[in-house]
Amino acid sequence: MIPVRNQLPIVCKPTRWFVSRVLLILLMLVVFAVLFFIDGSKGYREKNMVFFLHRNFQIANEQFAAMKAGGGLTPESWREHAANQSVKFPDDRSTLPANLKLPMPWPAVLHDYDRMLPMQWNKLWLDYSGKEGLSSNPPEQPYDAGKIHEQWVVFWICVGLCLIAIFIFLRTMSRRIEGDEDGVRSQQGKKVSYAAMKRLDLRKWASKGLAFIDYEDESGHGKMRLDGLTYGGFDLAKDEPAERLMKLIRSKFSGEIVDYAVASESTDLADKKPENS
Repeated sequence: MIPVRNQLPIVCKPTRWFVSRVLLILLMLVVFAVLFFIDGSKGYREKNMVFFLHRNFQIANEQFAAMKAGGGLTPESWREHAANQSVKFPDDRSTLPANLKLPMPWPAVLHDYDRMLPMQWNKLWLDYSGKEGLSSNPPEQPYDAGKIHEQWVVFWICVGLCLIAIFIFLRTMSRRIEGDEDGVRSQQGKKVSYAAMKRLDLRKWASKGLAFIDYEDESGHGKMRLDGLTYGGFDLAKDEPAERLMKLIRSKFSGEIVDYAVASESTDLADKKPENS
């Protein structure tokens, strides 16, 4: 019998380790949900707008070069041509920002003959995007409606996982494991007496803080799971509540105990061959 000098009952509440782990997972899911929401609601649409605006600068440069090569290009004729043009966007408005007004005329910088003359449309784009607060590096390809829909799907998945994490957190925080003179009450509220305990599995107790108790009472056979990392913990500053509970159980337990030390010893004995007489 293992002596237990602690006051009873021993109450193992949710540990700081569990709380920090769940909050970290919840924070990660919230960040992912926000990012996917931004991409689905406006992020990809704004990137599409930047893509087509950027391509329009290249188109304008090509048209300017073609008209110049044909002869007779003047500042007036170019301004007249540019005034009749609009930025080419896809017909599917769902891939564009909701507040984008169409048709969208060419940006004013593309109407300027003198600025178009050096044929440096990339420089014009950098100046324009900087003044308009747009990204100077457009995506390589536009995002179609399917890609935008995927962002919404993943967003709702993240929201669902957040709700599950919150539910698990609140449920666990309302639970505890208790041990007293009569038996142990699990986190589910099931009270098992020491006399009903038949087998104590400690093979994962040292490495993962997990123990399993097989019992048999008036309700039949069952198994109790003790999670020391989630309930009680092994903090020396708090006198290791989970370890104290396990010492209490072992001091009252009279059934079979299974752990690696016992299993290793049994294997060694089985492997030994009797000496020849």
